[in-house]
Amino acid sequence: MNMQRVICGVLALSLAGGTIHVPLAQAALVGTEQVVAATAGAQAADEARQRLAALLARDDVAAALQGHGVDAAQARARVDSLSDAEVQQLAGQIDQLPAGGDVLGIAVFVFLVLLFTDIMGYTDIFPFVKKTAR
Repeated sequence: MNMQRVICGVLALSLAGGTIHVPLAQAALVGTEQVVAATAGAQAADEARQRLAALLARDDVAAALQGHGVDAAQARARVDSLSDAEVQQLAGQIDQLPAGGDVLGIAVFVFLVLLFTDIMGYTDIFPFVKKTAR
Protein backbone atom coordinates (compact mmCIF):
# COMPACT_ATOMS: atom_id res chain seq x y z
CA MET A 1 0.00 0.00 0.00
CA ASN A 2 2.86 2.34 0.78
CA MET A 3 4.37 1.67 -2.65
CA GLN A 4 1.11 2.72 -4.36
CA ARG A 5 1.18 6.06 -2.49
CA VAL A 6 4.76 6.71 -3.63
CA ILE A 7 3.94 5.89 -7.25
CA CYS A 8 0.82 8.07 -7.14
CA GLY A 9 2.78 10.94 -5.61
CA VAL A 10 5.55 10.71 -8.24
CA LEU A 11 2.97 10.54 -11.00
CA ALA A 12 1.08 13.56 -9.64
CA LEU A 13 4.31 15.58 -9.37
CA SER A 14 5.39 14.64 -12.90
CA LEU A 15 2.00 15.64 -14.34
CA ALA A 16 2.03 18.91 -12.42
CA GLY A 17 5.61 19.60 -13.46
CA GLY A 18 4.79 18.94 -17.11
CA THR A 19 2.09 21.58 -17.15
CA ILE A 20 4.29 24.23 -15.58
CA HIS A 21 6.74 24.26 -18.52
CA VAL A 22 4.04 24.76 -21.14
CA PRO A 23 4.00 28.41 -22.19
CA LEU A 24 0.75 30.21 -21.75
CA ALA A 25 -1.10 31.52 -24.78
CA GLN A 26 -1.02 35.27 -25.16
CA ALA A 27 -3.64 37.28 -26.94
CA ALA A 28 -2.93 40.69 -28.37
CA LEU A 29 -4.56 43.03 -30.82
CA VAL A 30 -3.29 42.94 -34.35
CA GLY A 31 -2.68 46.41 -35.72
CA THR A 32 -4.03 47.57 -39.04
CA GLU A 33 -0.50 48.26 -40.26
CA GLN A 34 0.47 44.62 -39.68
CA VAL A 35 -2.56 43.34 -41.59
CA VAL A 36 -1.97 45.75 -44.48
CA ALA A 37 1.74 44.89 -44.62
CA ALA A 38 1.01 41.15 -44.65
CA THR A 39 -1.63 41.58 -47.35
CA ALA A 40 0.63 43.78 -49.47
CA GLY A 41 3.47 41.29 -49.13
CA ALA A 42 1.23 38.43 -50.21
CA GLN A 43 -0.06 40.44 -53.19
CA ALA A 44 3.46 41.37 -54.25
CA ALA A 45 4.51 37.73 -54.06
CA ASP A 46 1.49 36.68 -56.14
CA GLU A 47 2.31 39.31 -58.78
CA ALA A 48 5.93 38.19 -58.87
CA ARG A 49 4.81 34.56 -59.28
CA GLN A 50 2.54 35.55 -62.17
CA ARG A 51 5.36 37.50 -63.85
CA LEU A 52 7.73 34.55 -63.52
CA ALA A 53 5.07 32.15 -64.82
CA ALA A 54 4.46 34.42 -67.82
CA LEU A 55 8.21 34.61 -68.43
CA LEU A 56 8.56 30.82 -68.33
CA ALA A 57 5.59 30.44 -70.70
CA ARG A 58 7.38 32.38 -73.47
CA ASP A 59 8.73 30.29 -76.33
CA ASP A 60 12.13 31.98 -76.45
CA VAL A 61 12.69 31.41 -72.72
CA ALA A 62 11.62 27.77 -73.04
CA ALA A 63 14.06 27.35 -75.95
CA ALA A 64 16.86 28.93 -73.92
CA LEU A 65 16.10 26.63 -71.01
CA GLN A 66 16.13 23.62 -73.34
CA GLY A 67 19.48 24.85 -74.66
CA HIS A 68 20.86 24.72 -71.13
CA GLY A 69 19.38 21.26 -70.52
CA VAL A 70 16.50 22.37 -68.25
CA ASP A 71 12.94 21.20 -68.85
CA ALA A 72 10.46 24.10 -68.86
CA ALA A 73 7.92 22.12 -66.81
CA GLN A 74 10.58 21.36 -64.22
CA ALA A 75 11.51 25.05 -64.05
CA ARG A 76 7.84 25.97 -63.53
CA ALA A 77 7.56 23.39 -60.75
CA ARG A 78 10.64 24.81 -59.06
CA VAL A 79 9.28 28.36 -59.24
CA ASP A 80 5.98 27.15 -57.78
CA SER A 81 7.82 25.59 -54.84
CA LEU A 82 9.68 28.81 -53.93
CA SER A 83 8.65 30.78 -50.87
CA ASP A 84 7.19 34.28 -51.22
CA ALA A 85 10.47 35.95 -50.26
CA GLU A 86 12.44 33.84 -52.74
CA VAL A 87 9.99 34.63 -55.54
CA GLN A 88 10.25 38.36 -54.86
CA GLN A 89 14.05 38.15 -54.74
CA LEU A 90 14.18 36.25 -58.05
CA ALA A 91 11.79 38.70 -59.73
CA GLY A 92 13.92 41.61 -58.46
CA GLN A 93 17.06 40.03 -59.88
CA ILE A 94 15.38 39.53 -63.24
CA ASP A 95 14.27 43.17 -63.24
CA GLN A 96 17.88 44.30 -62.70
CA LEU A 97 19.24 42.34 -65.69
CA PRO A 98 19.89 44.33 -68.86
CA ALA A 99 17.07 43.96 -71.35
CA GLY A 100 19.19 44.19 -74.47
CA GLY A 101 21.85 41.75 -73.43
CA ASP A 102 25.49 42.78 -73.75
CA VAL A 103 25.27 46.38 -74.99
CA LEU A 104 29.04 46.90 -74.97
CA GLY A 105 29.59 43.76 -77.03
CA ILE A 106 27.06 44.90 -79.61
CA ALA A 107 28.67 48.35 -79.82
CA VAL A 108 32.14 46.83 -80.34
CA PHE A 109 30.77 44.49 -83.01
CA VAL A 110 29.14 47.38 -84.91
CA PHE A 111 32.34 49.43 -84.66
CA LEU A 112 34.43 46.54 -86.02
CA VAL A 113 32.02 45.96 -88.92
CA LEU A 114 32.08 49.64 -89.83
CA LEU A 115 35.88 49.73 -89.51
CA PHE A 116 36.23 46.68 -91.77
CA THR A 117 33.92 48.13 -94.42
CA ASP A 118 35.84 51.40 -94.23
CA ILE A 119 39.18 49.63 -94.67
CA MET A 120 37.83 47.65 -97.61
CA GLY A 121 36.70 50.91 -99.23
CA TYR A 122 32.95 50.24 -99.20
CA THR A 123 32.24 53.14 -96.84
CA ASP A 124 33.94 56.39 -95.85
CA ILE A 125 33.09 56.78 -92.17
CA PHE A 126 36.40 57.08 -90.29
CA PRO A 127 38.90 59.71 -91.49
CA PHE A 128 41.84 57.94 -89.79
CA VAL A 129 41.55 54.79 -91.94
CA LYS A 130 43.76 54.41 -95.00
CA LYS A 131 41.62 53.29 -97.87
CA THR A 132 42.63 50.44 -100.14
CA ALA A 133 42.28 50.84 -103.88
CA ARG A 134 39.34 48.92 -105.25
